[in-house]
Amino acid sequence: MIFSKAIVDTIKGIEKLNAESMTTAKTHINSLTKPLGSLGKLEDLAIQLAGITNDPLPEVSPPGIAVFAADHGITEMGVSAYPKNVTAQMVYNFLNGGAAINVFAKQIQAVLKIVDIGVAEELKHNKLEEKKVMNGTNNFALENAMNNNEVNQALQVGIETAMMLINEGAKTIIVGEMGIGNTTSASAITALITGCSVEDAVGYGTGISEHMREKKIEIITNALLVRKPNPNDPFDILSKVGGLEIAGMTGAILKAAEQKVPVIIDGFICTASALLAVLMDEKVSGYLIAGHQSQEKGHGHALSFLQKQPLLQLDLRLGEGTGAALAFPLIQAASNMMNEMATFESAGVSEKS
Repeated sequence: MIFSKAIVDTIKGIEKLNAESMTTAKTHINSLTKPLGSLGKLEDLAIQLAGITNDPLPEVSPPGIAVFAADHGITEMGVSAYPKNVTAQMVYNFLNGGAAINVFAKQIQAVLKIVDIGVAEELKHNKLEEKKVMNGTNNFALENAMNNNEVNQALQVGIETAMMLINEGAKTIIVGEMGIGNTTSASAITALITGCSVEDAVGYGTGISEHMREKKIEIITNALLVRKPNPNDPFDILSKVGGLEIAGMTGAILKAAEQKVPVIIDGFICTASALLAVLMDEKVSGYLIAGHQSQEKGHGHALSFLQKQPLLQLDLRLGEGTGAALAFPLIQAASNMMNEMATFESAGVSEKS
């Protein structure tokens, strides 16, 4: 690993969840006007939030959403149903408020940032966070996706973006992405870290045919044989087969964990970033909440490796942070339960004898 000092310092600052807050939260939950355990997984979620925030009565609003956009050189190999220029077109759609993530961000009153971390085209818009590291990754079928400096820069953009959202008041972080070809990178990362086969990691992405899927499996398999990324070294994985937006999300996850802010992970690509973050420091896992499980084959393997149960199962496969945004009201409900429900004592209700 060749992490910069800023990234090393962020990782070193990540602590275990606060056990005392979790114990206090559980005691409080058991005093609320309901049968013991009757709110099921919502109670577990509330206890996790208490441990993350060091507060038995956690606050999770407002959420902050960062959508990282970047292109992938691997698209030259014909791995996507859409052309490369759709990445830039969709970024403008985000900036103009027309995408699904805009609708769902508005619904949950989230602070939304759109970050150009590596779109191949030059973009200009007054709402765009211009943080371009390079004009898309290299084609990892032919060469390493990024050099060491580019990996560090992309991770740093993620760290700075998460901190910007937190400084603007975000109490929950949602990371999303846009990048034609990024399921190819995510599939390679997932196969490497979880140990599942490349075939089990590769789905249909943006809607490719079975023939294209088989070609995608072959391209990834050959690239892994040639590049030989170390499955135990997240830096090496990012450098050889990663994506700029994947690195950006990884950095944001690390910073949120260091700042004791919960992270709702979205779909397959976002969960590949979570795998990398947990490989950097296993304590990160405690700060992660799985928003949903997508239709991508590899997502189930990634979630199983992280030992995360998704809050929603809606057969989504869009990305952008949409599934995480849809799951946020459940996180809000867990917080509201802790802060607003009456106890047996305060309500004058008799407890179970």
